[in-house]
Amino acid sequence: QVQLVESGGGLVQTGGSLRLSCAASGIIHSIYTLGWYRQAPGKQRELVADIRSSDYDNNGDSIGYSDSVKGRFIISRDIAKNMVYLQMNSLKPEDTAVYYCNAANRAVSSKNYWGQGTQVTVSS
Repeated sequence: QVQLVESGGGLVQTGGSLRLSCAASGIIHSIYTLGWYRQAPGKQRELVADIRSSDYDNNGDSIGYSDSVKGRFIISRDIAKNMVYLQMNSLKPEDTAVYYCNAANRAVSSKNYWGQGTQVTVSS
């Protein structure tokens, strides 16, 4: 059973940093893409960053970022600990949103899982 639990959200001033963590149990890293999404009030949920194995032996990662966070956010993972992280730097008020961890099975589209979300608020 896949379970995703986020932590690390909070209130930070503009220009500050936060690190989000996601404990991802029950997944096989070589076949799942792990991602961070966010949803601001009145807006659709959007992809922030994702990471997946470059091959089935977990030799290297393929990483993508949305244009709005490129150069400021860093996604990483620790396969041994089943953790995914999002380091957020140079935060802006427009980064304020609920951030969700996602695990998507690349072979079976119905196997798509979400965490409960963690609030990030950036004050101006």
